[in-house]
Amino acid sequence: MSDHEKDFGQRFHTLMEVVVRWLPFGLSRVVAPSFLGFAIINGFTFGIDLVLLMMFRSGVGLPVPIAFTLAYVLAFGLSFVLNRALNFRSHAPVGPQAGLYAVAILINYLAFILGVGSALTAIGLQYVLSRIVAGACEAAFMYSVMRWIVFRDTKGQ
Repeated sequence: MSDHEKDFGQRFHTLMEVVVRWLPFGLSRVVAPSFLGFAIINGFTFGIDLVLLMMFRSGVGLPVPIAFTLAYVLAFGLSFVLNRALNFRSHAPVGPQAGLYAVAILINYLAFILGVGSALTAIGLQYVLSRIVAGACEAAFMYSVMRWIVFRDTKGQ
């Protein structure tokens, strides 16, 4: 990781700390800056996921499971890079982290993307709404895995 990336990661984390301090209703005592950073980064990458999903499904005409898969893999690759560099600011070797992340996204993919997303589509919910519901389920799972397993070297920053 270059010095510029480290500086940008530190500025991102500092901004998350400032924003968390201003949260209302006592939320500043329970919301970690890394959770806010995760929400912002993954909100952005989820938007990318939805755009790609619509391109692959409605634009190209791919079947729902294939469209879900391609969009998911691309968006989660971006999420890994951004969370590692900006949010968790990890300096551990990337190889083992990428391996743990791959296992986590495989579990997440099978349980939430294909399981929940495809099941909801199969029972008649529109595919983008199905993906949004599945996304809400995966958010809690993925934050937990990233904070306490994949990027555990950051000590809960």
